[in-house]
Amino acid sequence: MSSEANSVPLAAEVSSESTLSIENDKDEELEASKKRKLASDASTSPSSSSTEYCHKVGEADSEADSEADKLAQMTSACQTILKCIGEDPDREGLLKTPERWAKALLFMTSGYSLGPEQVINDAVFSADSHKEIVVVKNIDIHSMCEHHMLPFTGVIHVGYIPNGKIIGLSKIARIADVFSRRLQVQERLTREIVDALEEAIQPMGVGVVIESSHFCMVMRGVQKVGAKTVTSCVRGVFQSNAKTRAEFFNIINSKSG
Repeated sequence: MSSEANSVPLAAEVSSESTLSIENDKDEELEASKKRKLASDASTSPSSSSTEYCHKVGEADSEADSEADKLAQMTSACQTILKCIGEDPDREGLLKTPERWAKALLFMTSGYSLGPEQVINDAVFSADSHKEIVVVKNIDIHSMCEHHMLPFTGVIHVGYIPNGKIIGLSKIARIADVFSRRLQVQERLTREIVDALEEAIQPMGVGVVIESSHFCMVMRGVQKVGAKTVTSCVRGVFQSNAKTRAEFFNIINSKSG
């Protein structure tokens, strides 16, 4: 009799634990289902890692991410932006603005689909006799600040001392365009141009100076119209030899040219 009395609460306790276990399993299954749905949504979202970039830097666009596909996505995004700032994208003056903006931005960031080797195009020549400084100065550059996506514009001065190789002069300007037509900071842009020239011709020395005005300082923020930013990067004998470095800076600062 005593044994039967004790067995009833035990059975009830087991039944209760079993019910809790089933409920926990259901909760876990529901939670897992939610996670699977979130993962599935993320995999098809335009912001997922598989579609984060339209193309890799230095590579041509893939067939799946054609110019038309990118234009459509960017045009739609611009229409959203216009609405967010209080504009009507359907009014006459703005009807074609989103597409124009998309095309303009693709051009201004066209450097992502190019590498220096593509624009140099074998325009490197032997020249053992020339061991003096070669300078190309006042090359116009137009880039976009990666912090605000506003332009910065200015000039670049490039100098190098050949070490058996020279590069076509126009290719120096094209190298500058490759890197400036990306979202940039001026400091990195200066270094990247130096790196590209070093890799292309292995000079005895190379130096790059950029002077520019940043519209993120002109149109917003501190709003200083006359401010200019100057960055420099020197390698090889330009770095190790003070007289050679001084000669380079004297040339680019001279009034001639």
